[in-house]
Parts: sequence; structure tokens; C-alpha cells
Amino acid sequence: MSEMTIAPVATHGFFVDGRWRDDGDVVEIRAPYDGSVIARVVQGRAEHAHAAIAAAVKAFGTTRRLPAFERQRVLRQISAFMTERKEEFTRTLAQEAGKPIKAARIEVERAIFTFNIAAEESTRIYGEYLPLDWQESTAGRWGIVRRFPLGPIAGITPFNFPINLVAHKVAPAIAAGCSMVLKPAPQTPLCSLLLAECAQQAGWPDGGLNVVPLSNEDAGLLVTDERIKLITFTGSVPVGWDIKRRAGKKKVVLELGGNSAVIVHSDADLGYAAERCVTGGFGYAGQTCISVQRILVEHSVYGKFTDLFVAGVKNLRTGDPLDHATDVGPMIRESDATRTIAWIDEAVRAGARLLCGGTRKGLVVEPAVLTGTKPEMKVNCQEVFGPIVTVEPYRDFDHALRQVNNSAYGMQAGVFTRDAKLLFQAYEELEVGGVIAGDVPSFRIDQMPYGGVKDSGFGREGLRYAIEEMTEPKLMVMNLR
Repeated sequence: MSEMTIAPVATHGFFVDGRWRDDGDVVEIRAPYDGSVIARVVQGRAEHAHAAIAAAVKAFGTTRRLPAFERQRVLRQISAFMTERKEEFTRTLAQEAGKPIKAARIEVERAIFTFNIAAEESTRIYGEYLPLDWQESTAGRWGIVRRFPLGPIAGITPFNFPINLVAHKVAPAIAAGCSMVLKPAPQTPLCSLLLAECAQQAGWPDGGLNVVPLSNEDAGLLVTDERIKLITFTGSVPVGWDIKRRAGKKKVVLELGGNSAVIVHSDADLGYAAERCVTGGFGYAGQTCISVQRILVEHSVYGKFTDLFVAGVKNLRTGDPLDHATDVGPMIRESDATRTIAWIDEAVRAGARLLCGGTRKGLVVEPAVLTGTKPEMKVNCQEVFGPIVTVEPYRDFDHALRQVNNSAYGMQAGVFTRDAKLLFQAYEELEVGGVIAGDVPSFRIDQMPYGGVKDSGFGREGLRYAIEEMTEPKLMVMNLR
């Protein structure tokens, strides 16, 4: 009998100026679930960051002049090549991020959709006509306003959506005619490198997209180099605001953290609300910035809702992300799993009750529901970014709105009620970037404006809105006298 052979672990170079390079430092990429090495990636150094910026500057001379139909063609081609490799993207994402494979497949499909939307929006970058003859002295004058690509862009992306949040930076940049240097998350660089292959195959100009894994120190060059005209960052709150502080004159778009709340009023469909809160609270083990973290339930239905919600949470399957039955996989790092358990224990010691979950096996934390919490507990006032949800009753809708706003964050909020007056009151008063009526704050479709206020950042993603961030309006005044 012949011995079984084990396929060697692949090593992936990085992508600069249309070439794949392997002259950096080799690092291992490990699966969060079992710690196995799934790939090796060549990490760039400071000189490679400089080379990528120089390549983007050079390429911008080409990309800024490409007509809309050509940018649209490239975006459609990228989408088509990703579709052909959908299962490869899906399995890669599930392995490197520890995301359950059924959720990974949905994310890849969303990224394909994101590039398709960008293809449409690349032909819709409109301007306007301005009548200027408002005074006698300006008679005969009029103006036009066009949006022009801003320049080379730096994108820094997080681990939790390793392809779709990358797509939300790369796709609008191509649509706008901007070149880009992309620094993917150190835990999840593989999908970004696959995307670079698709962009190269689609014919995007050399240097138009550069994908370089970098250390945090070397990535600082992207923040401080004046040749970069916009930095678009998705990640942690302290890092994001530090980037803004160091960015100098360049534009900055920050999509940071949250501790999203849901209000469930007494007239809501409680079964549907509970079902959606289970999905919204524990998808990808709560490691999303719009994950349901706090649920406020009108007191008369609090008991019924909580029973439905806890029952749904107990039905979630935890385990191997490559198992199609798995709902909740591992957290990305051991330190995050340890912190999550510590916050649960801290809340319980301070008087909270644990209704389910809260145990840990390796990096997998059983989904936890807490009640009897106080606003100042970490599980309420900080970003959990893990599988913890708190549920508390309220008596007055105005008070519930104030509780939602009693947060340093303001990404999105969900409101379940059939009362249109209450919905519009929430829309007027909630300090968030988006109010989701009849659903959880975790809802997102990729063309909508997406971003937050307060510590959650500023600027907006969502294709048309990201293109506006990546372009600059320029006025031309016509005097034909």
C-alpha cells in the first residue's frame, strides 16, 4: 500500500505594479478553528509599501483617463472571474476567517454583487448645470460641475469580511478611476490576493491595484505619505482615530465599531423579531460592527420575547466552520475568546443573570444571553465583538430611545414596531448612521449608504456613496459674452 501524500501548503506572494513578488518575509496563515497552517503569505516591508505607492501614483495617470465604459468592463470582468472561482473564494474565506461556510458563501456572493453594482455606478457619476446669472453683473455666465477621481487611495481592511469589505473599497475605486494600495488584515489576506488575480486578469492597468500584506508599522507609510489622497479604513476605534490624527491633508473615511441596539415594542411580531435577533446577534460569532448587542423590549412582552429568543439561541450549532451544519464558528484569536468569557463573568459577578451559553471550547464561545445588566457594564457600553447579547425591559419608548443613544457608538439600530409614528420618532432621534425599521441593525444590502456617527466613524461606504468620497467636484464657469 502506498503512503498517503499530504499536499504542500501553498505560498502566496504579494502584488505590486502588475507583478507578483516574493522578496518579503514569509508568514503562516492559520485556521482559527484548529490552528492548522492553511497557507503561507509573503509580507511586504517598508520598501514594498513605497513601491506600491509609487506604482499607484504612476497608474493614476492612466486610470483617471479611462472612459466609463472601460471601467465598467473591468468591473464586470472581475465579477465574472469571481463567479467562476466562487467555491475557491468560499472555502478560502471559511478557512482563513473561521466563518461558517454557508455564511462564507453568502459573503462571496455579496462581493460579486458589489462589483456588479460598481459596474453600474461607474456610468452614473453625474454632475450638474448651475445658472449663474443671478445678478446683473453675472449675466451671460453659467457653470458646470463634474466629479473627478481624487487620486491614489489607500485601503486598510479588517478580518471579519475578508472579501466583501475589500470589495467595498476596491470596486468604487475602480469605478471612480482611482488607483489603490490595499493592505488586508494580517489574519485574512488570502481572499484579497485572489481578488488581485481577478483584477489582473480583467485588464485593470498595472499599478491600478496593489495588494500588499504589511506590518502595522510599515502600513503607517500609507497613512503619512502625501501622495495618497484618501485613506479608507475599516477596523477598530482607537486605530481609526489615530489614523485620522496622523493622516495630514488627505481625506479619511472611517468605518469603525459599534454596540448596536434593537428596540422591540409590544405591537411587534415577536416570533419574527426573536428570529432576526438570533441571526443578527450571533452571525459570525458576533464579530461584526453592526451585530445585535443590546435588545430593549417593552415590558409587557419582555418575558415572551426573551423565551422565544433564548430558545432560538440554544438551537444554534457551534463547531467546525467547514461543516455545513455549523451556525457559529470560532473567534478569530484566543485573546478575543478569553476577553469574551471574562466580560460575561464580570457581568455575572456584578449581578447579571446568564440565560444561556457563556462557555468556551478552544476559540469557540457558546452564544450567551445576559439579562439584569447595567448600562455601565462592558457588555453594554463597550463593543463586545463576540457572541454576547443583553436583553432588558423598558416601560417608555422615549426612555428606550435614550438608552440606545446612551453609547459612544452610533452605527445602526433596529426598531420592531407597527406604529409608523414611533418609527419616524426613532428616525428623528436616534444618533446612528442608519435606522432599520422592522429588522435588526445587522441588515445591509451593498448599495445602501453605510457608516456611523460618534465613535463609529464618519464618511459612507455603499457604492455610489463611496464613489462620492473618492471623487472631487470641480466647477467650470462659462462666460460666453
